[in-house]
Amino acid sequence: MNYFRFAFRNLRKKGVRSWLTLLGIFIGILAVVSLITLGNAMKVAVTSQFGAGNTEVITIQAGGLQYGPPGSFVTKPLTTEDAEAIKRISSVEFAVGRNIKTGKFEYNGILEIGSAISVPEGYEREVYEILDDVEIEYGRLLESGDSGKVVLGYNFYDGKTNSFGKDIVPGRTVLINDEKFEVAGILKKKGSLLYDWTVFIYEDELNELMGNDGDSVDMIEAKIKSKDLMDRAEEEIEKLMRQRRNVDAGEEDFSVTTPEATLETVNSVLGAIQAFIIIIASISILVGSIGIVNTMTTSVLERTKEIGIMKSVGARNSQIFSQFFIESGFLGLVGGIFGAFFGILIGYIGTLAINNWLGSGIGFQIDYILIFFTLIGSFLIGAIAGITPAMQAAKQNPVEALRG
Repeated sequence: MNYFRFAFRNLRKKGVRSWLTLLGIFIGILAVVSLITLGNAMKVAVTSQFGAGNTEVITIQAGGLQYGPPGSFVTKPLTTEDAEAIKRISSVEFAVGRNIKTGKFEYNGILEIGSAISVPEGYEREVYEILDDVEIEYGRLLESGDSGKVVLGYNFYDGKTNSFGKDIVPGRTVLINDEKFEVAGILKKKGSLLYDWTVFIYEDELNELMGNDGDSVDMIEAKIKSKDLMDRAEEEIEKLMRQRRNVDAGEEDFSVTTPEATLETVNSVLGAIQAFIIIIASISILVGSIGIVNTMTTSVLERTKEIGIMKSVGARNSQIFSQFFIESGFLGLVGGIFGAFFGILIGYIGTLAINNWLGSGIGFQIDYILIFFTLIGSFLIGAIAGITPAMQAAKQNPVEALRG
């Protein structure tokens, strides 16, 4: 404790120089803590976007990799016959063709562009509830014979955040592509843009609104009988679709994706971004450690007489070394503490911004393990940076030091 007390006293004496030395370590630790915290929050938020539905569902789309809504820019769309063929695969429990279309949505005199997804009628309506794992918050889900009615995602409900300036509740009338529809219900919040900002409408009415022929579909969702059969089902669906579309392996004009594969891709991208962030932050920490070397070397030169006095009254080389070693480590630790504190603050504000942007409800979590190792690391970085100046101090000749 004496070493730390001496370190605190000496650093306080340096004033502005100490704070400038801390700056590099502070910026580096702040970057590491804040960006890793934000990265973890973003990972959870993005995962919720892809994981809102059932995890035993395989999605089939035409055109391979999509950069727009399913079915966009497709020259050979999927058909209802494809869905029927997939339904007959032994590992598949059922398969449903779905359409996702973009159109005009108007309420309270305000017009917006939004997405609508088809709901199969009859028995298949219950199937869609299983596929999308939907639950009602207000009102009810669509029922058989519900012509002219829609169900809305949760984000349509609150007039303070829905951009329409007025709550949309069950029983209200909205315009979709200039046609009137009654709101039957509002879904529970899922934290997913796909569901929370989507209009759910019966298939025939969506086809009529958007001019779809009723035979083509934007995507097919297949519910697999068991998670253990996911890989087998994926292979069987790919084989079937290659036969139906007359393409060879490696030349597919369609994509078959599972929730796990999608999440793996997203997580690998986010992981690579986090790794890049850490590398950039490490450069700042390196600059900060060089600043500590410079400050501690200057400190040794300025305190030559002090070192001589300490040695003349019996201080050993190891004690001199320890004092300067711990002082430099303490310098790094203080920078780490301030960096971690402000990093957590930025992470908290960033998490709120992510929630506001995506409409999700992810909670802010402090990674205590990250904070602990960050502080240990900042102390060690400072201490290691101070080894050379500490050795210089320990090797001082007491007589020459007193003369200096």
